[in-house]
Amino acid sequence: MAKFVPDIKTQRWIVIAPSRLNRPDDHTVEKKPASNPFAPGNEASTPPEIYRIGEGEKDKPGWRIRVVPNKFPITDIHEVIIHSPSPTDDIAEFSRDHVVDLVMTYRQRFLANRENGQVIIFCNHGERAGASLKHPHSQLVVVPRQINLDALAREPIMNVITSTDHFYMYCPDFSQWPYEVWITPKKENTMFSDITDDEAKDLAGVLQVSVQKLKKKYEVEHGKENTEPFAYNYYIHHAKNWFIRIIPRLIHRAGFELGTGLSVNTVDPTVAAEELKAME
Repeated sequence: MAKFVPDIKTQRWIVIAPSRLNRPDDHTVEKKPASNPFAPGNEASTPPEIYRIGEGEKDKPGWRIRVVPNKFPITDIHEVIIHSPSPTDDIAEFSRDHVVDLVMTYRQRFLANRENGQVIIFCNHGERAGASLKHPHSQLVVVPRQINLDALAREPIMNVITSTDHFYMYCPDFSQWPYEVWITPKKENTMFSDITDDEAKDLAGVLQVSVQKLKKKYEVEHGKENTEPFAYNYYIHHAKNWFIRIIPRLIHRAGFELGTGLSVNTVDPTVAAEELKAME
C-alpha cells in the first residue's frame, strides 16, 4: 500500500512507495535483468494483462500494444502501457496508425480509471528521463481525489509552432525547460478522456511530429551518434482544460533550482518555437 504524507505548511504531498526500490534497471550492470519482460514471448514475466490491441490470446504473443499492472507500483492502481513489441522503436519511429492506437489506448485506460481517482498518464523515454527499462512504455497512475496535486494549469497559447483542426503545438512563455513543447486542444473545459476519435487521430499526428522535431533538434545539436541518446518525458494533464507537456531532458537540475523552486531555462521560448517550426 502507498502512504501519502502531507507537508502541513504548503499542503504539498509526498508518496512513500518502498516497492519502487526493487524495480529492474537496464542501465545498471549489477541490476540488469536476465531478459526483457516487455518483449514478445515474455508475457509470463509481467502480471496478467488488462488490455491489448492486436491479435492472439491474453498473455500470449500477437499484441501490438499491451497494458499490464505495474509490478512495482507507486499507488494502489498503477499500470504499464507497453508501446509495441519493438524494444527500441517509439513514437518518432512508429507508423502514424500505431501512434493513433497508442492515443486510443491512453483514452481507454483513462476512461476505465476515471472514477477511481485522479488519472495521471506519463512517459519516461531514456535513462536521463528516468526510464528503468529501455523498452518504450508509458505508465498510468491513479491518485486519490483527496490528495492535492501540485500540478501546472494550462498555459496561454504563445509561440505557436503549428496548429491543426483540433490542437495547438507551442512553447509557452512559462517554459521551465529548454525546448519544452505543449499540445493543447482548441476545445475548452474538457478532460483528456472526452476526446473524439477524430481528435485522437489528430492528436496522434501532433504528438508524433512534436517528438520528431525535438529528436531532430537534439541530433543537430549533439550528433546522431552521441553516446547519450535523446531522452524526454511527457504527461497528460489529469483534469479539465487538459494538455500534453513534452520535456526534452537536455539539462540537469542543480542546487539553485532545488533550493529555491525556481527553474532556469537557458533557451527563450520564442526562439525555441521558431527553431522547432523550422525543423522538417
